[in-house]
Amino acid sequence: MLIEGKVAIVTGAASGLGAATARHLAERGARVGVLDFDGERAEAVAAEVGGVAVQVDVADETAVDTAIGAVAGHFGTAPRIAVNCAGIGPAARIVGREGKTSSDLFERTLRVNLFGTYFVMSHAAKRMMELEPLEDGERGVVVNTASVAWEDGQLGQSAYAASKGAIASMCLPAAREFARFGIRVVAIAPGLFHTPMMEGLPKETTDEIVANIPFPHRLGLPKEYALLAEQIVTNPFLNGTTIRLDGAVRLPPR
Repeated sequence: MLIEGKVAIVTGAASGLGAATARHLAERGARVGVLDFDGERAEAVAAEVGGVAVQVDVADETAVDTAIGAVAGHFGTAPRIAVNCAGIGPAARIVGREGKTSSDLFERTLRVNLFGTYFVMSHAAKRMMELEPLEDGERGVVVNTASVAWEDGQLGQSAYAASKGAIASMCLPAAREFARFGIRVVAIAPGLFHTPMMEGLPKETTDEIVANIPFPHRLGLPKEYALLAEQIVTNPFLNGTTIRLDGAVRLPPR
């Protein structure tokens, strides 16, 4: 699918991978809906890319539906591109000190990461189905964000790994379901990236993390995630798969 002139929505687009993707798609000519829980920062990114900002909690299905509708209303047509970057990454042991369990954290993580992704995919695809097919029969593409923790989650990442593993697992059945409508679904599983989450770590911690990345021997750049998202949108034969983007890293147990 050619990106130029298409409407795209990007969640988590006020920072990190989402902001880089919003900027990159706009550079390629997309009209971008910038969706984020942080409305003020979303407004700043939208102003930068000439898009529209919508404050939304992706864990709230009604709010998601309203937000996607607002983007469609602003641009006069439903999005053909949806990129899910919104997510959280809290860490906790299943059973911590003094026998304290982390059920609340587990539920919250799945609510934001998994349910949020599912809600956005559902309501974006629902609108894509109503669009006229393009020349090759395609109506839209959904890009979801998993994580390498899906396959090699570390100690304390049970909630995060479960949420990202579910995103990877639902990629193929979702792609099969939407195939007859000409809608593709692909997931990206990023490794260790230079995002706001990483920027808050001490240098020695960051150095330890980078030591595990074979090549390039550095953290991934958000722009590199955006480049892969672009490739997924523009390559019509990419469908129903999860792609690791990780510099050949395999996470150690801790």
